[in-house]
Amino acid sequence: MKQINLFLVFILLFSCSKDFDRKELNFLNQNFKQWNEYLGDKARTHYSSLNQINKSNVKTLKKVWEYKSGDLNGKNTTQIQCSPIVIDSILYGTNPVTKLFAINAKTGKEIWKFDHGQDVGPGWWGVNRGIIYWDDKADGRIIYTSGSYIYSVDALTGKIENTFGDKGKIDLRKNLGRPFETLSVVANTPGVVYKNILIQGTRVHEGPGASPGHIRAYDLDTGDLVWRFNTIPQPGEYGYETWPKDAYKYVGGANSWAGMTLDEETGIVYIPTGSASYDFWGGNRKGENLFANSLIALDANNGNRLWHFQFVHHDLWDRDLPAPPNLVNINKDGKLIKAVAQVTKSGHVFVFDRKTGNHIFPVKEFPFPKSELEDEESWPTQPLPTKIPPFARQEFTKDMINDMFPNSKALLAWTPNQKEKVSDKTIKEVFETLNSQGQFHPHSEEKRSITFPGLDGGAEWGGAAFDPNSGWLYVNSNEMPWVSIANKYDTPKEWEWQLKKDPVKSYGKSIYSQQCSRCHGADLDGMSNIPGLKNLKNKFNKNELSLIIKKGKGSMMPMPQVSESQIKAMTAFLLDDDNIDLDLNSFRELDPNIVPYSINYFGRFMDENGYPAVKPPWGTLNAIDLNKGEIVWQVPLGEYEELTKQGFSKTGTENYGGPILTDGGLIFIGATNDQYFRAFDKKTGEEIWKTKLPAGGYATPITYQIDGKQYVVIACGGGKMGTKSGDSYLAFALN
Repeated sequence: MKQINLFLVFILLFSCSKDFDRKELNFLNQNFKQWNEYLGDKARTHYSSLNQINKSNVKTLKKVWEYKSGDLNGKNTTQIQCSPIVIDSILYGTNPVTKLFAINAKTGKEIWKFDHGQDVGPGWWGVNRGIIYWDDKADGRIIYTSGSYIYSVDALTGKIENTFGDKGKIDLRKNLGRPFETLSVVANTPGVVYKNILIQGTRVHEGPGASPGHIRAYDLDTGDLVWRFNTIPQPGEYGYETWPKDAYKYVGGANSWAGMTLDEETGIVYIPTGSASYDFWGGNRKGENLFANSLIALDANNGNRLWHFQFVHHDLWDRDLPAPPNLVNINKDGKLIKAVAQVTKSGHVFVFDRKTGNHIFPVKEFPFPKSELEDEESWPTQPLPTKIPPFARQEFTKDMINDMFPNSKALLAWTPNQKEKVSDKTIKEVFETLNSQGQFHPHSEEKRSITFPGLDGGAEWGGAAFDPNSGWLYVNSNEMPWVSIANKYDTPKEWEWQLKKDPVKSYGKSIYSQQCSRCHGADLDGMSNIPGLKNLKNKFNKNELSLIIKKGKGSMMPMPQVSESQIKAMTAFLLDDDNIDLDLNSFRELDPNIVPYSINYFGRFMDENGYPAVKPPWGTLNAIDLNKGEIVWQVPLGEYEELTKQGFSKTGTENYGGPILTDGGLIFIGATNDQYFRAFDKKTGEEIWKTKLPAGGYATPITYQIDGKQYVVIACGGGKMGTKSGDSYLAFALN
């Protein structure tokens, strides 16, 4: 066996030829307990039956290899969010610019790397959260997304599979029912494979003019489109009446950016969707807006709808479903139930019967206030679970103001007219000026509002993990308040009176606020690692900036939905340029996508020391017994070491990336902005091991076994929450 393993290593490290077949490696499978699917399996359980590493020995866990994946730019603007997979002792993942690589899962030595080419087509943006292996009965294929493309790559050689799609790739902008040149569509999260069909979701813009988020299925042999499910229904389709008559022609979003889950036994795929665009004002999309903010159960063979549930009607708060649901088997009242559980940004768990969509635990529609914004018609009720408690606090109340440092000043807060930055008032004084009434309270023009938990959850894209032995669900959560206010713009008919008041830059500011302020801030200061845009005239000329707006840059998606006139106006505003020519009649070129409001988010509500304005915990790890519908335990996830040294209890931190579970009684998770990787006792929530990473582990880890040895691997890409970027994958094992 030793000689065979040496031969295998020789093949993997020194050969990229097709002279050997994937089948030649399969006889070694008995030595592997692999992590061969995104998040562990198509049920998205995040669970492994491995137990070599367990509660009794995890404290002796050591780093055994580190793979530097390359392309770190040194500006702390890149990330790695990839949760890799392992097939026949080869680990596949992506690097900071989403180049695909294969390494020896035992040693970390590189076998090959595939470069998608950043200048191909519409370019590269953002991150890749995982990849897919498909057995094509030959060498196998790696299916993965980067920017606007799905790529098919030979798993053993790293060469593009030219028979797939257009010379090895599929353009995700196509087959959406609109001119593809005007669309901006990417995919950060892998879809799921059923037989020889790839079912894929997408990420689109969240501002006016966004692309539609229809779900598509492709033949993995050819790349041909097999079926499409319209998440914004067209005439004659179920749900069409929940939108205005022509909404399917101009409204975007309702997309599945977070991934999806497959029940291979029944052939049902469960697809969570996000909000319709524009995220925060829906006067041009009045109605419930199916299938936005929904869990949709489709027949994977043909895309036919079997059932659905909408979590937020007519979303005005960007309450996308943030993660794939988990397929769960639970024992409720002595009866075994095959169910599907979905976590939400608001910090709730909904549990459904897999086949019927019936609620396993009760859910009730609750009334909420009417929107005060012009032409907006918020939905009068929203559904919430009444049995399973929320795993995040639901309302930021006065008694929850952070009092760790008495009389601490507010760091991020503005007066209602958005002009005066408040830096001389305490958090309590600023809080008195805010609207903080919990979930589903509409935005206001008159008063700043708190979104809590924040725009990133509650639960986020890391998702939840399920233990099939206990029936417990584990989910990490954020509890961060964000501050916003509604800002109304002058309608096209009112531009005449502004002709002497800088109309071009004023118009440009309105477009910026709707398309860009969600990331770069209402005041151009930026957020977290997203750069601010002040003083751009010292960095770019109008042609350079216009090109960036059109084509995108780094993690910024291109904006083909924005017209030339709007780009000119936005450029005039951002460069403070009075010399950009623009025909004022172009203001008349507005369409239903140009909305009269922008909801300006100023970012996280913090104190002057950089800590959240709300009392801890700021991040938690939670165990929920789905048999009983009860929270078993909740513990802080992460810490600010300087606060711990001062005698404060662990506060938890914001966190991105999910947990995994093992039969060794452990939860492994990175995620926190203190850049530690941790192991918890999954029964009690006790933290029993941690190690500092070279950069934040904002990705879901994996675990696998080779030649009787268990490994745990996490990507250390950093680059979120103001932390440094990295390019490493680290593997840990017992001595």
